[in-house]
Amino acid sequence: MPGNRVPPVTSEDIRTWSRCDPARNPFAWDKAEEARLRSLVREWVPPVLSGMAGWWQGERWCESQVDAVIRERYGTWAWGWNWCYRHGGPIGNWVTGSSSVTTPDETASRAVAALLEWREWLERTARRFTELAPPPGASPADRSWHLERACVRLVTYALDSGAEGGWHGQASIVLGWFLTGTGMDPDDAARAVERAIGGRFSSWVTPGQALIESVGEDLATGLTGHAPYQDHRERAALEELHDRC
Repeated sequence: MPGNRVPPVTSEDIRTWSRCDPARNPFAWDKAEEARLRSLVREWVPPVLSGMAGWWQGERWCESQVDAVIRERYGTWAWGWNWCYRHGGPIGNWVTGSSSVTTPDETASRAVAALLEWREWLERTARRFTELAPPPGASPADRSWHLERACVRLVTYALDSGAEGGWHGQASIVLGWFLTGTGMDPDDAARAVERAIGGRFSSWVTPGQALIESVGEDLATGLTGHAPYQDHRERAALEELHDRC
């Protein structure tokens, strides 16, 4: 079996929000495009599957080739089409090659559904970033409040995505995207997220609200030098808006 002709995605490729932001990465989709993608996927499904006896070699190979097709056709932003919930991602329509690669038609349907699910999740994430971003010209104290609230809500967003093992990896990526989306250098954003989370979250463990809020406070204080406001009454309307979204 020939290897994947497209280099694997690295953390460098995806740590900046601009590489995945739907506003910067157009996606033209219609019936003709869906039919073309289905056709491309079907071409890579082996006529005879490996199954358990073959350690699913053919199924895994097929998944890698479909990944190459999707990223070649749509760009780096599409890297997460198969980032399934079992491995910390938000995708439910595709799990792994061993279970998602079956017949050509079924495999193509799953790949298409997973790609659209990923795009929808990115668009929903972009809306959250817009809602949570500190306003231009905010004072350090105001910016601290916005960053703390954003961190709390984005960690909760990752938890609510359905991710299981490795959900905290998704939370770190989303927080890094949020910070780079506000103009922060990717290295600085990664360090800020690591300092705030610092091994405090674990796979398969849902953190308590107090821990999530503590991480938010640490992130905000570390970035602004100001502790977030403890009294949020004057921002009650904004709090309510964020909670509804």
